Amino acid sequence: MSPPKITPFLWFNSDLNEAITFYTSIFKNASIKNIHRGPDGKVFSANFELEGQHFKALNGGPQFTFNEAISMFVTCADQEEVDYYWDHLLADGGKSMQCGWLKDRFGLVWQIIPEALGRYLTDEDAEKRNRTKEAMMQMVKISVEGLDKAYKG
Repeated sequence: MSPPKITPFLWFNSDLNEAITFYTSIFKNASIKNIHRGPDGKVFSANFELEGQHFKALNGGPQFTFNEAISMFVTCADQEEVDYYWDHLLADGGKSMQCGWLKDRFGLVWQIIPEALGRYLTDEDAEKRNRTKEAMMQMVKISVEGLDKAYKG
């Protein structure tokens, strides 16, 4: 099987091994494909997979950090799944953000978004779309029940 044409490449300070262990413990379909160590024996780079998405990662040092300009978008079937990913990715020092966004303890930004939001925001009825959008803008963690109420008016 040939590698994907495009693969996200994540730059960590010095906590790559801890990060990929954390991520692969959260996502049900996840695996660490390989870890490469430097001459000092410490983890230098790795390849891992979350829910079919391949990632490459590096312990590159403190020169660069993650920011909100790029995020991992997690599509959730229902509120239970939203709650699961939200709670687990925030564990041990993550930070909640507006509109379903969060920053995990490694600084990587995630969007934890229920499928319902996508359906509602693409509805042909502009009033339903606008009510849904306004409700979402008031949320930190997305509430499917709150979206449903706004959508139905």
